[in-house]
Amino acid sequence: MEHQQDETFIARCISETLDGLSDGMSHFSGPSRTAVIYCISKDSEMMICDPQNLLQEHKPKLNALFVQDDSWRATVPWEPDRTKFSQIHPLEDPELTGLISYGGRSSSVFYQMWFTEHHPDLCSTGPTQRWLEHAVWRFSHDMANDKELYTGISGAFLREYAVHAVHDHIVDEMNIHLGWDSQVRIYPVLDAVLGISRTREEGDWPVGELVIIDPQLLEKIRFVARFIKDEQPQLENFKHVRKLLLTVEGSDYKLVSDGKSILGICEDIMPRFFICADFRGRHGFLKINRDKICSFSEGHFSSTTHRAKLVQVEEALLESSLPPQARNNIFRIVTSLAHHAQQKKHGCTLVIDLNPDPVTISGQSLDPPLDLRQPHLLALSKALARVDGALHIGADQHLHGFACLLDGRTIPGEDRARGARYNSALRFTAEHNNIIVVVVSSDRPVSIIQDGVEISGICHWRPENRCIFATEPLNLWCSRY
Repeated sequence: MEHQQDETFIARCISETLDGLSDGMSHFSGPSRTAVIYCISKDSEMMICDPQNLLQEHKPKLNALFVQDDSWRATVPWEPDRTKFSQIHPLEDPELTGLISYGGRSSSVFYQMWFTEHHPDLCSTGPTQRWLEHAVWRFSHDMANDKELYTGISGAFLREYAVHAVHDHIVDEMNIHLGWDSQVRIYPVLDAVLGISRTREEGDWPVGELVIIDPQLLEKIRFVARFIKDEQPQLENFKHVRKLLLTVEGSDYKLVSDGKSILGICEDIMPRFFICADFRGRHGFLKINRDKICSFSEGHFSSTTHRAKLVQVEEALLESSLPPQARNNIFRIVTSLAHHAQQKKHGCTLVIDLNPDPVTISGQSLDPPLDLRQPHLLALSKALARVDGALHIGADQHLHGFACLLDGRTIPGEDRARGARYNSALRFTAEHNNIIVVVVSSDRPVSIIQDGVEISGICHWRPENRCIFATEPLNLWCSRY
């Protein structure tokens, strides 16, 4: 009976942690599944909890690594000691394709490895790995406590971990580059970045770059203007900093801060380590040196690059009968047009016509069609996309028309909140075969529509509503190929 209660307690801890991880990461990166494999003690079975089938396609590799091969268990010294649960020893990444993972060994849990999806538009995997790393620590802590002391806080804490994940990743990188004695405190910097991003000046969103530099590296900075020490604006004064961003908007200059005050304006020559907040209007990017680690918008951090996700277009092209070179060219053309429309903040609609003979669409036809493989004609097409209506792109990689009107009869599933461009695409694709429509909105994610359905909006998994998820031995799970 005691053994059964222990298994129930472990399953509860696992379930609440997975639920918190999945919910938190779904807000940070889009719909995200999570899973875990774990072995509580050196002599116990390797278990798995995968409520949303995240690991289903990886059964052969998991079977080879953890069922057929026992070296992960046999060669490691381990002594159970619940007082040392916080000493986590990182484990080797199993490197499952399309997944991000992090695992650890502690005195309270012999082996645990947590997984989530690697979304195609991540700025960086760093914050996600820190998130999973904290899940390792939380589970180790929960297993070190008695059942009577369990508070159930792990899932709730992981659900709200986004800012902490960004913070932890920056601190890790800062320690690598500068050591442990940096004077920059990251949480106030993150608060300032979000505060400034929400602050408009005469109705305009902030544009420009703010760099945070450790005081020990300031002598490397080439200032073009430096403020008197007693008059340096405080970083926490969001309104004042927002006004100062006007001085570097549209230039290569940057505002410089030591994490507390705005010191002045510098040229684009940076030291070996710096943090950069790149404000781009309604959204922006947080960078370490020149590498993006996350984005921010509407007062929240997220992992997205804010570029069109066209994975579904690529998949639809792969399923077509077009030659490989033609598929690659069309995908490159569509990606270039969609990203340009997003960058210039105007909407557009792209009709990808895979029929041997292009369908007839009412609009401004071109004679002869423009060969979009030619860079100068592709650039012209980007300008034509600004005109109301759709661009008509054929399987021959030519632009057959612009300002095209997509018509069709009313179909189930229309969304009046999405406007004419979106609903016209639904109707048109419902009545025409071999057509993919890409709808780029100035204020929404890109929509991919085929056969009257938004294929980019299809969710292939559903959140579990159970309080306790099923766990089972990994060898039994792997045996069900």
